[in-house]
Parts: sequence; structure tokens; C-alpha cells
Amino acid sequence: MKSLWSALCLFALPAWAEFTEPLSGWAVYPTDKSYQQLVDDTKSAVKENGLIVVTQAGPTKAAAARGITIPGNRVIGVFNNDYAVRVLETSTAAMIEAPIRFYVTENDDGTATLSYKTPSFVFAPYVYEGGEPLADIAEELDDKFQAIAESAVK
Repeated sequence: MKSLWSALCLFALPAWAEFTEPLSGWAVYPTDKSYQQLVDDTKSAVKENGLIVVTQAGPTKAAAARGITIPGNRVIGVFNNDYAVRVLETSTAAMIEAPIRFYVTENDDGTATLSYKTPSFVFAPYVYEGGEPLADIAEELDDKFQAIAESAVK
């Protein structure tokens, strides 16, 4: 029984594989950069484009402290107060999505990928409440996020 349980656990482990194709609503930017370089370049690009790194989280260091080695994995939450105030003017519920996140993942070959859910995809469920003003904000953020990504991966 223990062998069966071990085998089932192996199938339940998360896949550490690279993104092979974008998920619906996602933008994915494979790079030749190392994981740490892409993390650093993403944070720099956020600042250059007028947004702020609000949160950062990732399991890599905590796993290492437990003796587990996993590929680099960092979520970088990005927003600013101007957008927060504007979103709240349209939909209180939509603010649950802030900050919107970039995702940096280390690939098997030592390179890294930058990905994110587009802001228009993230805010789509709230457009019924926030209307065209919220859709306009999401489109502005789509442009900002694309500019950040393009800067970070170059």
C-alpha cells in the first residue's frame, strides 16, 4: 500500500516544466536570461514604466531552507496608487485583483520565462460593474505590462 501511495504522490507533484504555450489570457515571454537576471530586469522595468513592485513571493528559497531544490519561481505584484484609486472609482470588487502579477520561472536549461495574465483578462469579470471606465484602465495597464515585459526581456 505504501508503494501505491508513493506512486500516486509522484503523479500529484506539480510540474516544473516550462510554459509550452500561453494559457488563455496570458502573455508569455521566453528569454535567454538567467532566472535572477530576469527577476532583476523585471523589477527595473516596472519602475521605469511608472509602476511599483508591491509584493514579491516565491517558494524557491523557503524550499531550499527545507533541503528541497526547485527551479527559480517568483511572483512579482505590480500596481500603483493612481491605478488603485481609479479602479476603486469603478468597482470595489475589482481591487481584489491588485496588485496584478508578473511570474518569473526558471527553465530546465537555466534560462527564464516572464509571464503574466493580461490586466484586461484579470479585470474582465468586473467590467459588468466597472463598465467602460474599468475596461479603459485595463487597456492602459495592458500597454504598461507589455512595455514592462518587452523591456525586461530585451
